[in-house]
Amino acid sequence: MKKFLVLCAIMFSVVVFAQKVTNKMVESGCGMCQYQVKSNKDCSMSVKIDGKIYPVQGFKDEHYGDAHAKEGYCNQKRPAKVSGTIKNGKFYATKFDFVAPKKN
Repeated sequence: MKKFLVLCAIMFSVVVFAQKVTNKMVESGCGMCQYQVKSNKDCSMSVKIDGKIYPVQGFKDEHYGDAHAKEGYCNQKRPAKVSGTIKNGKFYATKFDFVAPKKN
């Protein structure tokens, strides 16, 4: 019984402290320029998942293109399909792909 309780406690802590995200459509953009995140001191990718903003870890800035280009992530929010884990207030991406906006 003791082993079962320990196992349950471990599984609960993993669920509480690390949320898995799989192929989820999110809004993405610069944390500082687009989402006005006060703790950001420079431009870096962030995603909005379930109404919360998370800085993205796991890819180099070059993966997202020129941040300050006309269509760069500092100048506009873009839809993206992502996978990864939310842990300690950050999104650790294993997949990050921009999605072309729908044309009317």
